[in-house]
Amino acid sequence: MERADENLLPSVYKEVSEAFGAGPADLGYLSFTRNFVRGISSPLAGVLVINYDRSTVLATGTFFWAFATAAVGASPVNGFGLAIVIPALQSFIADSYKDAARGAGFGFLHLIGHMGGIGGGVLATVMAGHEFWGMPGWRCAFILMATLSALIGYFVLLFVVDPRRTDPTTDANNISVASVWMEALKAMKAVVKVKTFRIIVLQGLVGSLPWTSMVFFTLWFQLIGFDHNSTASLLSLFAAGVAMGSFLGGALGDRISRVYPNSGRILCAQFSAFMGIPFTWFLLRVIPQSVSSYYTFAITLFLMGLSISWCNTAANNRTMIYAFDRACEGSFSAFAAPMVGILSEKLYGYNPKSVDPTNGSLPEALALSKGLFTMMAVPFGLCCLFYTPAHWFFRRDRLNVRMASLKETELI
Repeated sequence: MERADENLLPSVYKEVSEAFGAGPADLGYLSFTRNFVRGISSPLAGVLVINYDRSTVLATGTFFWAFATAAVGASPVNGFGLAIVIPALQSFIADSYKDAARGAGFGFLHLIGHMGGIGGGVLATVMAGHEFWGMPGWRCAFILMATLSALIGYFVLLFVVDPRRTDPTTDANNISVASVWMEALKAMKAVVKVKTFRIIVLQGLVGSLPWTSMVFFTLWFQLIGFDHNSTASLLSLFAAGVAMGSFLGGALGDRISRVYPNSGRILCAQFSAFMGIPFTWFLLRVIPQSVSSYYTFAITLFLMGLSISWCNTAANNRTMIYAFDRACEGSFSAFAAPMVGILSEKLYGYNPKSVDPTNGSLPEALALSKGLFTMMAVPFGLCCLFYTPAHWFFRRDRLNVRMASLKETELI
């Protein structure tokens, strides 16, 4: 449901643009608001899941985003709700899998999430082309998704049990709010000193830019001339590739790390980031931007999703301080969407008034593709480059953690 909610607004960019006379830059600011709030709110989620019942935290975040989705998805509260839920899910996965299989666990989580994203994107794109009870279909899609999200939140509250409830040594009710924040502050100071974490944040700052930029894919295909059903099927193939690639990346990271424990996961992540460069170039600059290129687009999107989605499950999500990492990456990557719009309009000549509501506009599609290429190819290359120092620092950081654990065990 979280992925489905994320895909709602980008899936109806064209309809929102027509309804409010908004260009790519204006549409980018909508995504910026949600992503920025989600990024800066993530540390709060990290604090909550450490010291409070995680099923309640999950349900609360879900209710937040359900309420905001019903308000047409433009409210910053939506970003706040998503910020609470995602780190809590990461915490569940970290506690549910042993280290040797945790990559597969994160991969499975991403696989299920992207399947939900496919459903949400297809639903919104198809519904956007119709009216229901005199109401535009894209508005109905938000109301429907809000209802389903609230239902999921209720089920989480009713059925999900935090494993820590059965731990007699854990009593979150006796922990004061002040001590919670003090503990989080100490954890953050300790984490910032870890060089591997700095590398993960550095690559994430640029590596998350292409993914945020991809919110314009739906609008781009519709500008080329694809109808709602064709656009939905193309994006579904891409999402399916990303879902399978996420699981594949986690599994490969687990296997290669057994042979190369200090570099295997980093190599997987670097390969995945590098593959974003040729695929972005071929997709946006080589394939003729015409409806006759449907099958070429389809194959390219699927293979692209399959190969560029390994970083999180192979390497990044294994850190215990995911919420702080997400705060840095999420707040910075939020700027990608408006930057795509600004580049398309100011540098490459995109004119919102020239768009044909029925058949799209090829000049505007070309301008938008150039803006997307700039904000995708360059960050993919920098992401691959910034992973490199981790080959040296990860070994040292692992040894330091093991030595600290041994000392603590001896003291006990």
